[in-house]
Amino acid sequence: MGWRAIARSATGTRHQQQQQPCQDYGAVMVPTGDRQGVIVGAVADGAGSAPHADVGAKLAVSTSLNFLTASEAWLQKHQRSWQRWPESPSAELIQNLFLKVVTRVRSRLQQQADSQGYAIDDLACTLLAFLATPDWIAAMQIGDGFMVVRCTPQGTRSIGMPAEPQYHLMFQPDRGEFANQTTFVTAANALEAMQVRVVTEPPQFICAATDGIERVALRFKDWQPFTPFFRPLEEYLWETPHPEADDAYLVSFLTSERLNQKTDDDKTLVLCCYDRQT
Repeated sequence: MGWRAIARSATGTRHQQQQQPCQDYGAVMVPTGDRQGVIVGAVADGAGSAPHADVGAKLAVSTSLNFLTASEAWLQKHQRSWQRWPESPSAELIQNLFLKVVTRVRSRLQQQADSQGYAIDDLACTLLAFLATPDWIAAMQIGDGFMVVRCTPQGTRSIGMPAEPQYHLMFQPDRGEFANQTTFVTAANALEAMQVRVVTEPPQFICAATDGIERVALRFKDWQPFTPFFRPLEEYLWETPHPEADDAYLVSFLTSERLNQKTDDDKTLVLCCYDRQT
């Protein structure tokens, strides 16, 4: 048994036409190399108005994953683990954990800005991050983009993908008062705007994405996940033992003409599923 995971990005057609780099970034890590245990992931979307948004997004993601990975290493050093937590972690504990994550991210972005002689807002980006075990998932979000999960209710056992999967949105994206407006991790109110949640049911499937895919993945009228979008992605994970090496399907999807006709923005997906019979 164990986690299967992949993270991929694609440059939007608008940025291709403007000869700009992809301003999204996403990554996923298994801190100890043991795919039966803890997994962490993050995605970030650089602000279109920020001249170094691509750098900011990569720094935000890498700093988040390094901090979450270090938290598991610290616990193991003291004969503990997120996976072996006596009970699912409290909301207060996870709130404090992600406050530290965001504080570290903001500090790292400020260091980068200072070293290069520009403002921290030149690195502005959104941020979504999660820490999951086979028994629970904890996550945070600042800004837009989305995270969708499928969990198994406590007291039941699910192996593989059900015929009618039920997907749930972790947070409603922060879209601000006006179009194309959101909160960035560099904003003065970033910590106050951060959304945090713990789901105390075993996660079977996790999808984190930037806002370039929102309009094809979510129903805006009620903020419900669009099952026909997520089902093929989860099926791909279940049918691909090593998705990080066999990424042709996901890359083709992200760069497809059909998707590009619906969104000209950069696109990033982080996908995970927990296989209980591998």
